[in-house]
Amino acid sequence: MDAKVEHVSVILPVSNDPIIVGNVSSRKSLKRHWNQLSRFQKNLACILLAGMCIFYVIFFVLPFNDPSRSSDAIDPMEHIQIAPFKERGPTNDRQRAVVEAVQHSWKGYKEYAWGHDNLKPISMGYSDWFGLGLTLVDSLDTLYIMDLQDEFDEARAWIEKYLKFDVNREVNLFEVTIRVVGGLLSAYHLSGDRMFLDKAVDLGNRLLPCFDSPSGIPFSDVNIGSLAAHAPKWSPDSSTSEVTTIQLEFRDLSRSSENPIFEKVASRVNLKIHELDKNEGLVPIFINANTGQFRNFATISLGARADSYYEYLLKQWLQTGKKADDYLIEDYQQSMRGVLNQLVRTTPNEKHVYIGELLNGKDFKPKMDHLTCYLPGTLLLGYKNGMPKTHLRLATDLLETCYQTYMKQSTQLAPEISYFNVNGESETDIYVKTNDAHNLLRPEFIESLYYFYAITGNRTYQDMGWTIFEAFNRYTKVKNGYTSIGNVKNPLNTRPRDMMESFWLGETLKYFYLLFSDDRNEIDLDKYVFNSEAHPLPIREV
Repeated sequence: MDAKVEHVSVILPVSNDPIIVGNVSSRKSLKRHWNQLSRFQKNLACILLAGMCIFYVIFFVLPFNDPSRSSDAIDPMEHIQIAPFKERGPTNDRQRAVVEAVQHSWKGYKEYAWGHDNLKPISMGYSDWFGLGLTLVDSLDTLYIMDLQDEFDEARAWIEKYLKFDVNREVNLFEVTIRVVGGLLSAYHLSGDRMFLDKAVDLGNRLLPCFDSPSGIPFSDVNIGSLAAHAPKWSPDSSTSEVTTIQLEFRDLSRSSENPIFEKVASRVNLKIHELDKNEGLVPIFINANTGQFRNFATISLGARADSYYEYLLKQWLQTGKKADDYLIEDYQQSMRGVLNQLVRTTPNEKHVYIGELLNGKDFKPKMDHLTCYLPGTLLLGYKNGMPKTHLRLATDLLETCYQTYMKQSTQLAPEISYFNVNGESETDIYVKTNDAHNLLRPEFIESLYYFYAITGNRTYQDMGWTIFEAFNRYTKVKNGYTSIGNVKNPLNTRPRDMMESFWLGETLKYFYLLFSDDRNEIDLDKYVFNSEAHPLPIREV
């Protein structure tokens, strides 16, 4: 049976020609019909017309524009963005000075080292470590946060076109994870650009062979082309920090890609380290991937080869929502008790509180790496999240000592390693040996200053940072960028080393910029956790 449906056309005429309305045979003009309607009928018709338009848009137009139909779509419940940077940029003269330093560094890198790992600003060349464009990737979130859109876009274009991982190349699991995987993930979370996540997943898959060891403790190195992993060539052991400073990135890689394998293998390392015997929570600086055991009589230090083990205990706990029964935070608390009981000392004259080392796991040495100056910030972050007041006191005392390692040098730049007076063997309480007097543009103390400012709001920490930033400008800035120097003790002979490490742009200048912000919550520390290379990753509640 044929059904005939009466309908009303909603097409308005552009002339006085008659129109057909349904099956009505009369050919009256629309204008005439309209004029014959009462005011109530006209209002009702307008309401019906508007309702039909809304219905059409909701059920026919929006579904075709729905980003969830795309395979590259980002789930708004899973994807978290730091907001709102793109409309912001620097808000004061100090931040603008940091942006100028970034632009100066970027200009030299682009001109002489584009696509390579590090710039050699004096000889106008480059240095490759892994050949993965380390400076480019490390700088992504720095450029984004500072609203340097042109620089960010050109970096993105290079990464999309030229950053390939199917190459015959030996890389270090730890360094590539914190710099490249971390940098790509942070850029993804900031910009929402799926390309960065896809690159991170590709690289993450190529790092997985490291975990195929007899013990589950990862090998330190892997060929990302052949996928063959092995221990470092110089030793059968890996650095403890290297195998325990990949978990933030691998967990976020799993959560972002919805592939549990990355988190699974990295978390397994956590558990194995947790089960090993320790010295009041303190760990030796070497561990063997074949046996899964710490090296006997190895040094205990909070500096090189162990530093970020302690940092990641706390930050993993924060990343996963601060669970009360988490062994990670228990290990962190125990290790800080070990630090207080065994490694903390005070100089006899000026009363500088510092953290030394235990040679052979037992003999105290009054030596502190600049790397250790990350600890005040980490301790304060822990105190903010419920750790005891002893952590706050140590954080405050240690921050002042780290500051003095800068101020006691004629350049007002810290050396790589400082030594401390114990029993009057030195005329000064803080002294520097000739071979340790170099400065590599490291970020650790600026990182701690940032945490102190962000958590307390005290602008004194900004002034401390500004003094050091001016010293970097005075003694490390060169025509084509910034360079590490060999001697912080003599401003007339700093011995430039012709190297601008990727962490200068990736960490040091980023922390300076955030330290000088008018808004100390520019990055919300309740929503984001920085990895060891200063790349912010979202905190998740599970």
